[in-house]
This record gives sequence, structure tokens and C-alpha cells, in this order.
Amino acid sequence: MSERAAAAGTHVPQGSPVRIAAVIPAAGRGVRLGPGAPKALRALNGTPMLVHAVRAMAASRAVSLVVVVAPPDGAAEVRNLLDEYPLTDRDSTRTHVVVVPGGPTRQESVRLGLAALPAGISAVLVHDAARPLVPVDTVDAVAAAVRDGAPAVVPALPLADTVKQVEPRTGEHAGEPEPVVATPDRALLRAVQTPQGFDRATLAEAHEKVALEGEGATDDAGMVERLGVRVVVVPGHEEAFKVTRPLDLVLAEAVLARRRANDGF
Repeated sequence: MSERAAAAGTHVPQGSPVRIAAVIPAAGRGVRLGPGAPKALRALNGTPMLVHAVRAMAASRAVSLVVVVAPPDGAAEVRNLLDEYPLTDRDSTRTHVVVVPGGPTRQESVRLGLAALPAGISAVLVHDAARPLVPVDTVDAVAAAVRDGAPAVVPALPLADTVKQVEPRTGEHAGEPEPVVATPDRALLRAVQTPQGFDRATLAEAHEKVALEGEGATDDAGMVERLGVRVVVVPGHEEAFKVTRPLDLVLAEAVLARRRANDGF
């Protein structure tokens, strides 16, 4: 079965054994970046963010398969895009990239990505396409923790800002000042990033048993926590930030410029 066939929504071939796969949900539109192409297809340094994210996963020797979950009606378009920006010869020899259609929410898209994995996969990394610049060392650290037996692993950073818990104002009171109800100790808090790593069976169970309404889950580790499974944290990286707003695009371009200057990236 070809990768083109996978783009039509069929399962990944049950070929040679693969231990760790990365699932990249990329079906959202990213409205906070403004009108235009879906967030994952916005260009950074002339290359779509999704391509940067796929390359970041493929750069890890731990990852043998990358499943990109495209918009429900855009799998062929995403497959064509990835064909225009192929992996390096080194990465393509050990990492396969397939595309499957996603669902209306991130949670459903991740579930569909999991359903496309071959039987040989025992661990899964779930990575946001909107975090295109995560360093390979971070990917490797998450993968290593899962391989060492942790059922769920998230990369995270200490908070730089003080955090306030407030009483939200909604309805006719929306926009009014919100009362502060608590100031959590930020030393106990972490800002979570991706890729998040999981034992495959654990993540599959979470997606089977944890049903969330509305937009669904935006954090797979949170779903696993609802099962009562222990989640551990490994150090994240400042360059693994999420590109959500126009200013983030400027920062991402600056990171890429620094990489080109320092490493010839």
C-alpha cells in the first residue's frame, strides 16, 4: 500500500516493526493567527509550519513513523504539500510519513491518528503542528522517558510570571474586571509543551474512555490523568513555544534566523 493510499484514509501498512510513532494533529484552522491558510500551513522562512514540525519529529532517531492528521477534506492537499518539502535523505531512510484525514476536534483527530498506527507501535508522541521549532533533544528526552517505562511524559518549563486564579466574568458581565480568588505558588507549576509521550495502550484507553464535550481535549496528558495514571515531566525548551498569534510568527522567524547563523540550519 502506498503513502498516497494512506492519504485517502486507509491504515498504515503492517510492515516492518516500528516502536515509536509521532502523531501530529494538523486539522485546525488557527483563527487567532487571522484569516488565510490554516495555522499549520502558514510559512516560516518560506516553509510551512507543518513541514518544520514533521522534520522536528523525523530528526529524532527514536521516531520511525510520523502520522500527520489533516483537515477532514484536506488529506490529499497536505500529502502534496509534504511531497513538495521532502525529508532529508538521512531522515527519510528511517522515518516514514503518512497522512490521514482528521475530525472536527483535536481530540478526534488524535484518536484517528492513533487508529492509523500499525500493530508494531508500542509508544506514541503527540506533537502540535503549531510548535514547529521544538529541538530534537527535547523529542529525544520525551521518547527516552517513555522507553524507560513512564506511561505518560510531558516536556515543560517553569513559569516566569506570577499566575492568578480568577472568577471569570461571562454573559452580561463579560469584559468586567475579574476578581482574584487565589495566587498559586508558581514554583509548583509548569507550562506544558509537546511532544507528549505515551505508552500506546495507555493513550488509546484514554481516548476510548474519556469523552469531553465541546472542543474536546487539548491536552492528551490531561486525559491520561483522568484515568488515574501517573504523568511525569521532563525539561522542555524555550524554542518549543506554540505559534498562536502574529507576534509568535515574528519570534519564530527570529529563532530560525539565529539557527541559520549559528548552525547553518
